[in-house]
Amino acid sequence: MSLRNSVLIIAIVLLVDQFVKIYIKMNFILGEEIHVFDWFRIYFIENDGMAWGTKIPGAYGKAILTGFRILAVFGIGYWLYDASTKHSSSYLMVAIALIFAGAVGNILDSVFYGVLFSDSHHQLAEIFTDKPYQSWFHGEVVDMLYFPICEGTFPKWLPVYGGQQFKFFNAIFNIADMAISIGVGILIVFNKKAFAKKTSIGTHSS
Repeated sequence: MSLRNSVLIIAIVLLVDQFVKIYIKMNFILGEEIHVFDWFRIYFIENDGMAWGTKIPGAYGKAILTGFRILAVFGIGYWLYDASTKHSSSYLMVAIALIFAGAVGNILDSVFYGVLFSDSHHQLAEIFTDKPYQSWFHGEVVDMLYFPICEGTFPKWLPVYGGQQFKFFNAIFNIADMAISIGVGILIVFNKKAFAKKTSIGTHSS
């Protein structure tokens, strides 16, 4: 796969991701939920940290996290460029492109959303507002995809979790997160194909 096709994948993922996030931000109040199916809901939340809501403490924690993400994106971008120059497999190129697009998609939220949008608490957010809800590099990542496929209660005989309720699966995520997960999944499931070395067979004329 060419670098040009990888860039096309990145552009498509980013356009879809940002379109969905902006639509949700401007049409949903924080915490609002719509049941599409029993197993699929649109549920608007905002994530202030890393995976599972992890945060870096301190006044500059969010800015540090965003800066780290930006550095990581430069590293992933170089990885993609290097893979293209080495004519790596399409599996690897697609995986890196998806991971890159997902990372950039969430960085855009962190860098720009705080100054582009007004607050979503108890009201619909406005874009290009004169009352932004945060400052540069302190925006929150918009999540909305929720798949509570099944729920129930752990049997009481189960150690630690016995009798507690569970829900599968309980994570709320976005298109960018999905792109990163698919990219990582490709690297894991198709590991040998993704990192297969190109071999050239020379032909000799006699």
